[in-house]
Amino acid sequence: MSRNPLPIRRLRAQPRLDTLRPRLPDGARSTLHVARFAVEAWTPRVVAFERPTQLVRWCRAQGVLHAVVGGFFLRPDYLPLGELRIAGSVRPFVAFDAPWGDVRACVHVASARLRIASRQVLGAEPPGDMLQAGPLLVLDGRRAIVEGEDREGFAAGAHQFDSDITLGRYPRAALAVAGEQLLAVACDGRTRRDAGMTLAEVADALIELGASEALNLDGGGSASLVYGGRLRNRPREQHGVDLLDGRPVVTAIAFEAR
Repeated sequence: MSRNPLPIRRLRAQPRLDTLRPRLPDGARSTLHVARFAVEAWTPRVVAFERPTQLVRWCRAQGVLHAVVGGFFLRPDYLPLGELRIAGSVRPFVAFDAPWGDVRACVHVASARLRIASRQVLGAEPPGDMLQAGPLLVLDGRRAIVEGEDREGFAAGAHQFDSDITLGRYPRAALAVAGEQLLAVACDGRTRRDAGMTLAEVADALIELGASEALNLDGGGSASLVYGGRLRNRPREQHGVDLLDGRPVVTAIAFEAR
């Protein structure tokens, strides 16, 4: 009897969402939402919104099923913070303070291939899409976050953010490459049930999931993961105030079926 491999291939190409409850080093827990996309079947792209919008509402309006929040932004003008390129063209942004803009990590997508790398290794005029965020969480399968070191200047340049994102546990979002999969993740936080996670804890969780490279994205009340058209995490502001659709953001990484 002949066998048709097509259904098996289609099954492998389907995205998957896992909800995990990792135990943190001090015994606390946080909910980690992990969306997995097969590289052979899904193409990521960087998108910039015309106006600040909750990610899940933008997805509904555009018919996008899967997306994760992108980079940082400045309020009240909602300008992207960090370099932003779409289809090779520079979009309006506010640069990270020198010298950090040259070293902070980026997600780069060209010819349907996604890379996570320091800005300085991507060249002066990278083709395709590029979004600068950071810090780099995982490199070559190892944690890139080192306690007491500020390699990308996020502590030194904390005045460009609401707070020093390198300190403490917060709701977080990240993007990772794990073999033949892309992982988009978000963790809940700011409640007794969900402590949030430090950057190092997110990095360790992604390594356990098989990540070889990973990048921190915008977090706090902006941390948003949409899967199947629904917001899967629970964005919260300070003091545990729920944001039903998340905070308005200005960039995202969307996943499209090939």
